[in-house]
Amino acid sequence: MSLDHYAALGVQPNASFEAIKSAYRRNAAKYHPDKNPDPAAPARFREIQVAYEVLSDTTRRAAYDEHRQRSLIDNPLEIAREIAAKYLKETLS
Repeated sequence: MSLDHYAALGVQPNASFEAIKSAYRRNAAKYHPDKNPDPAAPARFREIQVAYEVLSDTTRRAAYDEHRQRSLIDNPLEIAREIAAKYLKETLS
């Protein structure tokens, strides 16, 4: 499961609400378990739902952005490892 909600939806951190909503709809349609037979689709679909729930709510998005920024500053090595692991997983898949 992605720890980065922006990456889960495939949008930039400065994305507008409309861009987030559009990305959510596109990804939800692509990974919906009723439409995608891939065994990983339900987990990916849930990841997309959680990301949208956070990023579509202005208060939750602000808190997430603050935590995300603080995490990058407070523990850059851990974040770098998570990013590298995700990248390697995606490229090897």
